Amino acid sequence: MKIPVAALLTDEPLHISGVPHISSVTGTLDIVRPLGLISTFIDHNLKLNGKNVNKYQVPFDVGSHYRTATMVIGPLLNRFGRAIVPNPGGCRIGQRPINHHIDAITKMGARVRYNSEDGYYYIQSSRLQGINYTFPKNTHTGTETLILAAVLASGTTIINNAAAEPEVDDLIRLLLDMGAIIRREGERKIIIQGVPKLHGASFRVMADRNETITFAIAAIATHGDLIVEGTDRHHIASFLDKLNQIGAHWEAIDSTKTRFYNHARLKSTDIITSPYPGFMTDWQAPWTLLMTQCDGISTVHETIFEDRFSYVEELKKMGAKIDFFSPKVANPKDFYNFDTTGSNIKKQAVKITGQVPLHDAILKTTDLRAGATLVIAGCIASGITHVHGIEHIDRGYENLDQRLQSIGADIKRVKE
Repeated sequence: MKIPVAALLTDEPLHISGVPHISSVTGTLDIVRPLGLISTFIDHNLKLNGKNVNKYQVPFDVGSHYRTATMVIGPLLNRFGRAIVPNPGGCRIGQRPINHHIDAITKMGARVRYNSEDGYYYIQSSRLQGINYTFPKNTHTGTETLILAAVLASGTTIINNAAAEPEVDDLIRLLLDMGAIIRREGERKIIIQGVPKLHGASFRVMADRNETITFAIAAIATHGDLIVEGTDRHHIASFLDKLNQIGAHWEAIDSTKTRFYNHARLKSTDIITSPYPGFMTDWQAPWTLLMTQCDGISTVHETIFEDRFSYVEELKKMGAKIDFFSPKVANPKDFYNFDTTGSNIKKQAVKITGQVPLHDAILKTTDLRAGATLVIAGCIASGITHVHGIEHIDRGYENLDQRLQSIGADIKRVKE
């Protein structure tokens, strides 16, 4: 959730609606509040005011846990000429290096020093300069970090191989409302003309398409019938295409309201994750679960992160038949979105044998999407399933347990 970071770019207030109560939002607020940002979060409305921002060091204890920590670099440099930020964290689904973020900031004229002893990046710049920069790999956070740095920089910044995800365009829409000059040229080129100042704005954030996929799969896997509201179907087109392939049903109610249901036996299929508009990496864990309920053998090939199958062993505890295999890839360096130098890429795909009934188990999750997948698995399985590590789920889902209860799941949250 990068909206609170955008508030560092102006002294005027931002009024943001449609904001979920998730720890990714509150965690980002924990990053920017110590800098002096004023925030009020009531219901799903977030009021932000940067008029009192007077510090440029992000506390290590919060900044090291969230990927959004790097995003403050540009706004702080444009404001103070200095930024001190910790090496960021987030869900452990791969290396997720920030070397390209730092490289771009350096090319804009910043001086960067990393202290391995305290885990901080020390960054200085008199004023950032526009650059022509090409990301060697697709990077969602890197693209957003560079956009936030470029909007107040001197001159024009051109981002090549920019991330095309709708969430990036949502940030761009907010910045445009604040007075930034930004445009896309084609799918993967973003041009930013730096401006001297940005102003406040009122803005509504887009719905989370990952939530839509989670609830859609929950409905389909349990032979349910559910209408999910809020997501532009163009943003989940690759998912809908795969539902057509396996024989699951969906129906357009209106422009952002979609019905998902299933009353038939589902067929197996194969997917390869890829950057937008391809099949999203965040969807492969719940999709793998759904494939355990389909006839035949399905495959899932992960190309974005090198360590995103942590949930597989947990599903196998429930009786799922899933095996790793090594896909044949002609040029791994270009094919995979992560750095393959010295990496183990032998188990980047799984083969799922369905249709397999799942049973209860005691499970542990280590990342957000895997956690939601295991919760849905518990809804499908016979018996009582326990899922530990739900703090990861709270990063991206507001009251997932209560919302599943509201549509018929027998689920409750308990304190350990």
